[in-house]
Amino acid sequence: MSDASRSGAATRFYAQLAHKTAAPVTHSALVYYNSSQVRLAVFVLVLAALAAAQPARPVDPQEILKQAFAAHQSGDMPAAIRLYREFLKDHPEVAEIRSNLGAALARDGQYAAAITEYREALKKFSTNPGIRLNLALAYYKLGRLPEASVELQAVRKAQPENLQPVYLLGDCWLQMGETRRVIDLLTDLDRKYPQDMAITYMLGSALLREKRTTEAQHLLDRILSKGESAESALLLGFSLYQLHDNKPAAAQLARAIQLNPNLPTVHALYAQALKETGDIEGSAEQFRLELKQNPYDYVANLETSLLLKQEGKLDEALACIQRALQIRPGDPGALYQQASVELLRGKFDVARAELETLVKDYPNFTEAHVSLATVYYRLKRKEEGDRERAVVRRLQEEDQKRQAEKQSGSPEEAPKP
Repeated sequence: MSDASRSGAATRFYAQLAHKTAAPVTHSALVYYNSSQVRLAVFVLVLAALAAAQPARPVDPQEILKQAFAAHQSGDMPAAIRLYREFLKDHPEVAEIRSNLGAALARDGQYAAAITEYREALKKFSTNPGIRLNLALAYYKLGRLPEASVELQAVRKAQPENLQPVYLLGDCWLQMGETRRVIDLLTDLDRKYPQDMAITYMLGSALLREKRTTEAQHLLDRILSKGESAESALLLGFSLYQLHDNKPAAAQLARAIQLNPNLPTVHALYAQALKETGDIEGSAEQFRLELKQNPYDYVANLETSLLLKQEGKLDEALACIQRALQIRPGDPGALYQQASVELLRGKFDVARAELETLVKDYPNFTEAHVSLATVYYRLKRKEEGDRERAVVRRLQEEDQKRQAEKQSGSPEEAPKP
């Protein structure tokens, strides 16, 4: 083959290779093949392009893990996640690394993905309390409190002396409205650890919600003996709110916010006190601040949904209600608000189904019967609407009778638990 033929063949081959590898091709690399030095230069370029086109040599798995651990420890979560996943492509059975990947994802704010990895890791290490605690934390961060509480109870059983799952479990149950369970969980621990203000504060909050004010006052006195704090101001404000002494309650809760604006539930409680004093605008702002701090606060979500519903922002209202139901599944107040939004959206059959279930489970829920009657009339089901109106009249008469007996001092039947 002549030099010209060889140089033409080399030119075509290099051009094709450059196209496949997306490598830039310069004019000087494709001409002037008259000297041996130029032909050698082209040959070197071809070899370099061939090397670039070859798949990279597999990296040692231990080296990948070493780099992943280093990235994780240095706080470079995107790199750690990428490297852990690279390792797991070839070694998906290594549950320990799945747990590490879950931790990196959680630190990166990817809690749903972290949950997937933790659950995979638990298939092999089902009794590992550390992995289960991390899974619970991921659920907690997503506001999936019922699922978090299940995992935390398992950790608590496995590690009865570990207080971290106790704090989290108590907070989950408080947010879920399970105050009696909080009291059962913490009463003995409060005796065992009387200096643990986190336990004291949480137990005091639960006792106040159960209106066991005398017992709560003992705990409040213990907290106050340590000096003024945001926690003591919150408990004092909450106790005043329970007594319907709303202006002093609002003042104490404002003080709690001044001392620690990031204290859980403080904005929601302050909002409720402001609402009772007639400061609707201030109340709405405090509910917004609570949701900014904790998007899954039950009270803040439900109260904000009412305001949004009044403003005609039905989709946003429904989103708040669904978050409230995520925290407290089956809660009748949230279910009723959800049905009322569906009624306003014109989805009468959806509202009907939800309200029918609600009055079946809570037959004395007067407002639900009122709304169900409205839905039946909208659906041209007059007979059923009339039936619900009759139920409403009966419930209202029974309520009026109870109020009259209360005012006259007549004995009432003890409320059923």
